[in-house]
Amino acid sequence: MRAGRGRPLRAADMKKDVRILLVGELPRLQAVSFPVSEACPVGMDMVTARVGKTSLIMSLVSEEFPEEVPPRAEEITIPADVTPERVPTHIVDYSEAEQSDEQLHQEISQANVICIVYAVNNKHSIDKVTSRWIPLINERTDKDSRLPLILVGNKSDLVEYSSMETILPIMNQYTEIETCVECSAKNLKNISELFYYAQKAVLHPTGPLYCPEEKEMKPACIKALTRIFKISDQDNDGTLNDAELNFFQRICFNTPLAPQALEDVKNVVRKHISDGVADSGLTLKGFLFLHTLFIQRGRHETTWTVLRRFGYADDLDLTPEYLFPLLKIPPDCTTELNHHAYLFLQSTFDKHDLDRDCALSPDELKDLFKVFPYIPWGPDVNNTVCTNEKGWITYQGFLSQWTLTTYLDVQRCLEYLGYLGYSILTEQESQASAITVTRDKKIDLQKKQTQRNVFRCNVIGMKNCGKSGVLQSLLGRNLMRQRKIRDDHKSYYAINTVYVYGQEKYLLLHDISESEFLTEAEILCDVVCLVYDVSNPKSFEYCARIFKQHFMDSRIPCLIVAAKSDLHEVKQEYSISPTDFCRKHKMPPPQAFTCNTADAPSKDIFVKLTTMAMYPHARLRCMCTCNRCTFCICQNFLNSDLLQSVKNKIFTAVLNRLRARVAEWGAMLLADEEGSIIHQVHAIGSVEDSIFVESSHGPLFLEARHVTQADLKSSTFWLRASFGATVFAVLGFAMYKALLKQR
Repeated sequence: MRAGRGRPLRAADMKKDVRILLVGELPRLQAVSFPVSEACPVGMDMVTARVGKTSLIMSLVSEEFPEEVPPRAEEITIPADVTPERVPTHIVDYSEAEQSDEQLHQEISQANVICIVYAVNNKHSIDKVTSRWIPLINERTDKDSRLPLILVGNKSDLVEYSSMETILPIMNQYTEIETCVECSAKNLKNISELFYYAQKAVLHPTGPLYCPEEKEMKPACIKALTRIFKISDQDNDGTLNDAELNFFQRICFNTPLAPQALEDVKNVVRKHISDGVADSGLTLKGFLFLHTLFIQRGRHETTWTVLRRFGYADDLDLTPEYLFPLLKIPPDCTTELNHHAYLFLQSTFDKHDLDRDCALSPDELKDLFKVFPYIPWGPDVNNTVCTNEKGWITYQGFLSQWTLTTYLDVQRCLEYLGYLGYSILTEQESQASAITVTRDKKIDLQKKQTQRNVFRCNVIGMKNCGKSGVLQSLLGRNLMRQRKIRDDHKSYYAINTVYVYGQEKYLLLHDISESEFLTEAEILCDVVCLVYDVSNPKSFEYCARIFKQHFMDSRIPCLIVAAKSDLHEVKQEYSISPTDFCRKHKMPPPQAFTCNTADAPSKDIFVKLTTMAMYPHARLRCMCTCNRCTFCICQNFLNSDLLQSVKNKIFTAVLNRLRARVAEWGAMLLADEEGSIIHQVHAIGSVEDSIFVESSHGPLFLEARHVTQADLKSSTFWLRASFGATVFAVLGFAMYKALLKQR
């Protein structure tokens, strides 16, 4: 696995810049006391003996050894475009001759990495590494967050030997020492490498990954890489096959591996550990071994590339930017999962449903949550969504719980999707791409249609009125199954799918605790279900009071449910009956409901609640409450206020027209035949009675013998017009529903 540059999350994304501090200057008085044979080459001024750290900086910048070296170099800033990791780098020189101890302490606190420079030809400068500089630096840093140190042996051009034998015990003693580099400012030897290793020590530190004393990775690193392995194991068979390895290689390093390269990687693992490869796939042990090998060979930037691609920071915790990407949610808007998110969750469910029973057993659910730092779902979830006979969460219940989390707490949903690796496996920028923010509800009311798929219903009523029964009935549980629920496992939410006009929608029920006044959050919903106990005479009064306080003047539709309808109904202690109350406030009549059934309770009220939430502007009074059949569609339309108003206006116009004609006939007959006035008046009464009778039972037939043919044609025209308008309206409504269903 080779590290590449074109990756979504690089080290440069984790650090804004790197600050390198160079120390190691010998104190002036001590420099004078050094013997020439030990401390300095022949010909060097004893008073100005130095280790050459300033020369290193100037040689890096000018690419040649400076003839004149100042006591201290000014701070150097290297632009990001000329550094290997594309990070701005600041190089700071400290001089004891020009700066105080306070300034040194300040520089240490600001540095990301410190280079301790010694002269390879000066034993005293090497001794100062452990006697002065490392203790001084450690005193100014926390024990748990030591600064990485680079030991720099300068002036290697003056000797024929290496100082590594002396330095290795020091490196083994102090784990904060990343590496040691021998260089020469005069010959420009390893100058660029020195600052590259210093930058690398900041961007790709070894400390969080590896323990040199035990020669193995640290537990936090093993835990992070184990999560990465489980996410990458997309078929959950415990190994990474060739396709999964190639996908892993591509998303981390933007370059695939050739088949021969894959075999070479497996052969390396097979050579060192016996159970590193199984069924031609890389096991977790083999995966961890590879990264241990990378670190031991000084290629820990490869491991850091993988860790950062999967959202980890330098402390091996997932970053807030990864878990909580920016997502703007305007007021009066809700959040839902989109189609791509449901596909991802479906694949996640299938990945862990090993026995293919369309339900997650406790062990399968535990295996799913191994990529989480904690178990996110408690026992109440099993009473919030659908489960099978064993109490295991079904496929529909799994999707419902994610829908509920997205609706109520979208930030938590983003966090959970981050743990599952959504943005990595779907190759999206972040988890925010899984969320759909619905439009403002005011726009839905204006357009009289909604694009939402999740509707919230607040269930309100007195304590023990049957609200819990309503919630559990949405999940298909009758009273017998509800009695098995423990009190500490009860849930105040229930969510399930409901079909309205052939469309699948989610209905979310929220049990609102009894209180004198509801809070603003308890009022906010799409539809209200007011529940009262038919066997409790004081139950309905609470529903009526809450309705008048909060919902009578609002645009939120309300439905009153008469719970426990299998019990004996008593008269409610209220000024008017529940039926009259609903009629007075133009609400649907109370819906009888009981969960004391042999099978699953009826879902009629849930269909009605969802329909009211989808069409809050319409007042539907369905006969059979299914709201799906042609009969219900026609009945809802024929009983609608709009059609009733049009029908009344047409009948009034026709009746006024006929009355005017009858008055004209009466005047004409009175002038021609004064003796037969009684007979004509009787004919007029017969015509008028026929109008009133036939207008309410069907086609209008006039039986007036003295009506002329022209008048008969005129009245027939109006009857035909009214009948045609009615037929046209019914057909238009049916076409509208057909088009809506297609959408």
